[in-house]
Formats: sequence, C-alpha cells, structure tokens
Amino acid sequence: MKLYRTAVAYFVEQGSQFYRGDDTAWDVLVSRDDLADFLTSSLGKFTPVAPVTTEIQAPIGSQEVWAAGVTYYRSRDARMEEAKSAGGGDFYDRVYSAERPELFMKATPHRVVGTNRKVAIRADSKWNVPEPELTLLITPSGKITGYTIGNDMSSRDIEGENPLYLPQAKVYDRSCALGPCIFVSPAPLPRATEIRLDILRAGKSEFAGATSLESLKRDPASLVEYLYRSNSFPSGCFLLTGTGIVPPDAFTLQAGDEIRITIPPIGTLVNQVG
Repeated sequence: MKLYRTAVAYFVEQGSQFYRGDDTAWDVLVSRDDLADFLTSSLGKFTPVAPVTTEIQAPIGSQEVWAAGVTYYRSRDARMEEAKSAGGGDFYDRVYSAERPELFMKATPHRVVGTNRKVAIRADSKWNVPEPELTLLITPSGKITGYTIGNDMSSRDIEGENPLYLPQAKVYDRSCALGPCIFVSPAPLPRATEIRLDILRAGKSEFAGATSLESLKRDPASLVEYLYRSNSFPSGCFLLTGTGIVPPDAFTLQAGDEIRITIPPIGTLVNQVG
C-alpha cells in the first residue's frame, strides 16, 4: 500500500486503484502506530479516484529528517578517502566498526523537496553527489510503519576538509528529497531489496550504480533505538539509513542533472539539480 501527500489531501494506492483519503491531518495520520491497519480498514470509506500523477508533494509535515552515516562498506571507503588529507580517515573506519552508529540531523521540513522538484548544490562547494537511501517513517513511539526514498545531497569537499564540517556539507536549503510516496508496511523490506541510482546529463547516463539492503551493516530497528535514546519526536520522524552507492571521485553533479533513485516496491524519486 502506498501513501501520497498533495496540497489538498492524501491519497492511498492499493493495487491499481487510488483512493482519496479523509480529512485527517498529515501529522496525525503518519503518527499512528496502526497506520497500515487504519488505511486498510478505511478504504471502503474513501473515494476512488483517478491515479495521482501530478502535484505530489514530499511526504513530510512537521517531521524532522535524520540520517545515519557509514552504514555501508562503500560509504566507509569513500569517507576515509575524502578525509585522508585532513587526518580524519581513520574516524570513519572506527564508526563503521563501532557499536554506536553515526546519527545526525539532515533536514527540517522547509529544506526538503519532493519528487520532480529541484535539489540544490552549495555555491561554496565544487564536489557534490547525491546519496540514495532507504528512508524509514517512524512514529512518536519509535515504531517503523513505512518506507520512502531519500536523497541525501552531500558536499564531499567540505566534509573532506574536516569531519567537523559535516553539518555544512549536509544541511542547507533543498539538500534533501523524499518521495514519491510512503510504502506502508508493518513488515521490514526484504534484504534482497535493490537500491538503484541513475544520473542523467543532457538526457544521457552519466553514472549508474546499484546495491541492496543485504549490504546494509546496521539493522534499521537498531538505528531507530539509538535515535530515540533521550530524544522525542512528537509527530514522528524520518531516518535515512545510509548509502551504499557513491560515484567515483572524479564525478560531481552539475546544474541540470537529473537524479533518479529507485527502490522497489516504493517507486522512483526523480529530482533535477538547480
């Protein structure tokens, strides 16, 4: 079951049928621990509509977006290489092996864009990449109720200059994209689930890569448990679980590039750089 947010209402996709939801506020809706059961039991009351293809917004209300770092071996290698000249390469090897994960604030709602919207690269950075990530929807009680796709835009030269510059490399306007929907499921996604990244430049493939959740070192439930230690989220939150796809060091995003991130069964998140 898929949940979409628009400016006027929320919509549910079940099979090939779309339904317009009731007037429940988005924050109230996604805070429900019984989200899957609620939507399933409500379909008979919802109005069937044509497929929702336009005006889809990021599936976020007042939620914070957090992220986990160095949860894939490929990310570990990339971070060690970019921070080596600053003497910080060993930090990332330690994070990858440590019991405690790296968790950081990624975005507040106004810094997030949805599918078919423009993400940004910093004006003071010359080395920028998208980071495709499975993203968890978590309720105020700490329950994972759904999944979406996240694009964690990152300035690798800023982070590589000094690991303490991570917030500047990660957090800025339009630095995060979520969507196109929330795949509502009380069960974890299969470990074989693929994450694919395609970057098009002038309509042609500039980079493509894929990984799967089998390469995710951290258990999502464990990441949530650490995030909720001494932390509260009144309307729930989103947690990006890290990236296992990093373009080669010679690559950097350019204005006009199209970024496509696909995670079945969620769909494809599409963003342009601008």
